[in-house]
Amino acid sequence: MAQTPEIELTPAQQALLDVWQRHVYAEFAAKNVQDALDTMTEDAYVNNVPVMLGGVGKQSVREFYATYFIAQIPPDIESTLVSRTIGQDRIVEESVFRFTHNLRLDWLLPGVPPTGKRVEVAVVAIIQFRAGKISHEHLYWDQASVLVQVGLLDASSLPVAGAEVARRLLAPNVPMNDLILRARGT
Repeated sequence: MAQTPEIELTPAQQALLDVWQRHVYAEFAAKNVQDALDTMTEDAYVNNVPVMLGGVGKQSVREFYATYFIAQIPPDIESTLVSRTIGQDRIVEESVFRFTHNLRLDWLLPGVPPTGKRVEVAVVAIIQFRAGKISHEHLYWDQASVLVQVGLLDASSLPVAGAEVARRLLAPNVPMNDLILRARGT
């Protein structure tokens, strides 16, 4: 995949990126709820759109992070950034996350016991800022592809795909249109 040339950020854009990177570090590396919350406004909210989970207001986000999200981040999780757009008050990131479903992940698969299966999922995050802090996060991913990978959906009988959905973002040689071909019986 061709590398995009580095784009010079304005100081305001760099400030947003710095806050976002502190937030992500607090969540995934330090696993520190308070440090993550320190980057957010008092009325911040988090919305994991495919599963309708998160929190509204700092206390609710704190409970969500402490109980379900930061506490349940897989130890082998890794992320590959695909694209990032930074505006005046918003960052949009497209990434591929890889991990082993070796612990309960209620923020992604509520109520599903660990399957031990490897998961690769494309995630889009829309991060809104106000007064230099994160005011909300909307996180989107293809829940069907996750369910296929952990064995809860049968991709052979439904118009869904598994890890190849995420892989296609990183490797242009992953075939497309397989679902159409399968539906046509070719």
